[in-house]
Amino acid sequence: MKIFCGKAIFRGIAIGKILFNSKNKQQVRRNKINDIDTEISRFEKAKEKASQELNKLYEKALKEVGENNAAIFEVHSMMLEDDDFNDAVIDKIKNQLVNAEYAVAKTGDDLVDMFANMEDEYFKARAADMKDISERVISKLIGEDSSFQLKEPSIIVAEDLAPSETIQMDKDKLLAFVTKLGSSNSHTAILARTMNLPALIGIDIDSKWNGKQAVVDGYSGKLIIDPDKETFEKYIKIQKDDLEKRELLKELKGKETITKRGKKINLYANIGKPADLSNVIEHDAEGIGLFRSEFLYLDSDDFPTEDEQFSAYKKVAETMGSKKVIIRTLDIGADKQVDYFNFGHEDNPAMGYRAIRICLSQQDIFKTQLRALLRASAFGNISIMYPMIISVDEVKQIKVIVKNVMAELENEKIDFNRDIEQGIMIETPAAVIMSDELAKEVDFFSIGTNDLTQYTLAVDRQNPKLENINDTHHPAVLRSIKTVIENAHKAGIWAGICGELGADTSLTETFISYGIDELSVSPTFILPVRKAVRDSE
Repeated sequence: MKIFCGKAIFRGIAIGKILFNSKNKQQVRRNKINDIDTEISRFEKAKEKASQELNKLYEKALKEVGENNAAIFEVHSMMLEDDDFNDAVIDKIKNQLVNAEYAVAKTGDDLVDMFANMEDEYFKARAADMKDISERVISKLIGEDSSFQLKEPSIIVAEDLAPSETIQMDKDKLLAFVTKLGSSNSHTAILARTMNLPALIGIDIDSKWNGKQAVVDGYSGKLIIDPDKETFEKYIKIQKDDLEKRELLKELKGKETITKRGKKINLYANIGKPADLSNVIEHDAEGIGLFRSEFLYLDSDDFPTEDEQFSAYKKVAETMGSKKVIIRTLDIGADKQVDYFNFGHEDNPAMGYRAIRICLSQQDIFKTQLRALLRASAFGNISIMYPMIISVDEVKQIKVIVKNVMAELENEKIDFNRDIEQGIMIETPAAVIMSDELAKEVDFFSIGTNDLTQYTLAVDRQNPKLENINDTHHPAVLRSIKTVIENAHKAGIWAGICGELGADTSLTETFISYGIDELSVSPTFILPVRKAVRDSE
């Protein structure tokens, strides 16, 4: 028996045989060609087949992991049609008289290197996407099947996994992921959590493990190869207990999220698009604590109109009825880039021109969104939340703009909720320090623990090399959360958490002891968090 330690991405126990996914780089030879048109035609046909495959992957992902997670395949389709990629491939075929396979491989390698060497974390992440795309086109040119088929229930071990490889696997036969590379914020890690699959990263893998019996412990981060009888039986029991607990969780549907001492915690869901509403309802969320409005901008080739935004917000409000729907205003920038905004290069986009900073400097964009939000407020229980706040002055500027937009709507005799609740996200140390003053200006706080942790610890949460010090339980982070809640209550407003830490049930009782009023988590975590609240004093 051998034990290897990594970082757990999703809790749970998996027991089964290892299937080692050895991704050998496709061997592509450089051949001189005589017929340029034929070679370009081969490339175009292979690209078309790759596009069709990506469309199928998108539809499969849509059914299995939701629209938000399926969006990566839309990104791949767009990259496949990118002029820089296509022009470079055709240029190599024409001017270097090389075969299409080589032209695609060389172009792909060049673009991967270019993205990987960029300082911008968003573009760095595109390196893996570019590699996935070029390998997909090459597989069509050489007639290989790019999918990875499972013949029996297996624990997949690989150096790394692309989202397309993950989603192509038979979900019923996929027991767990174990990879050497990757980060807790990678697309594949997010998919693992969405699919409720135990997953580990940072394991020094070995191809000799193929076919061996193993245990993946998603609680302790351990991979156990060839477990002895005692260990095997112990994990069989833990796995059985886990399954029983999951069944018991279903009994919590319709129950109140209330502590043993009778304190009510509002338990809401985080969503990215209206299509996620079915998950909200299925998992019995009490409202929506974070609706990320930027999907409207990311999915569009131009600025979404007021009516387009109004339609989306109205649909969510009407679907949720009297339940609260907190909509976050535009949070573009950092790792979410949109071409038509023409941001230009930033050395440090995570601390750059993003979120409320864009809205306050480009007020026409902001006012369009506010008009749509206020109009939609007449059709449900909408609240507005502003991200990336660092000062009282920003909040005062926002309030003036909102007041002016309300006056416009009144003049136009358009109905809206004049008492609409407005809050801010606390996700910077500055906002924590100023939370006593900020609380006097707003109706609520929602703590974005992902960015708050990143900025408090000065740790890039996208950097896999820093996984070991990206400590969400760091005392500085927890003290910040406690301070924010205390200052909110002193001013008579409520405070919640909408970052991933809200779903960490090992901290639920701690947050309750701090006086937290609301927790907003991914829909799949609603019932586990409800249980943790009900088990707390």
